[in-house]
Amino acid sequence: MKEKLTEFIQTRFNDSLLPQRDINTNLLYFSIKKESLPTVVQTLKDDPEFAFTFLNDLTSIDWLGKREPRFEVVYLLRSPKNNHFRFQLRVPVGEGEPVPSISGIFPAANWPEREVYDLMGISFSNHPRMERLIMPDNFVGHPLRKDYPLEGPGQDYLIEDLLTIHVEEDITD
Repeated sequence: MKEKLTEFIQTRFNDSLLPQRDINTNLLYFSIKKESLPTVVQTLKDDPEFAFTFLNDLTSIDWLGKREPRFEVVYLLRSPKNNHFRFQLRVPVGEGEPVPSISGIFPAANWPEREVYDLMGISFSNHPRMERLIMPDNFVGHPLRKDYPLEGPGQDYLIEDLLTIHVEEDITD
């Protein structure tokens, strides 16, 4: 399966491929241009031979000071039809650059894309609801970035807002 998929992607999406980096992984992976992501994902999902119909995971990596561009969004696709064969698509992305959303192709990508946005600050264009998922709306920064201060930026305003909200709730109930 590895050889067939490699040949298919190199033939069909040669213009979308980026040079492979030396990564210590036992999974097959391809680095692709972000603009090509929806087309590549849709093709691999719809192709009857490969049928990558399951988005296993969607996450991101902060390569601060080690690689350029700084971030990488990683998609783990799985093919139940092919004995659950899986591989990664890696999309390098710079600071402030959006990545095309694949939530229209895989609805299950909705929350992981929001999580990546919330915790790493990588936004997804054409996402139906690009807003924070885990952190409060008034939280400053993105806590999984490597340059985020370990002690936090002084989030006292969050506690004040929470106390105010709960006090008002208690009074009105």
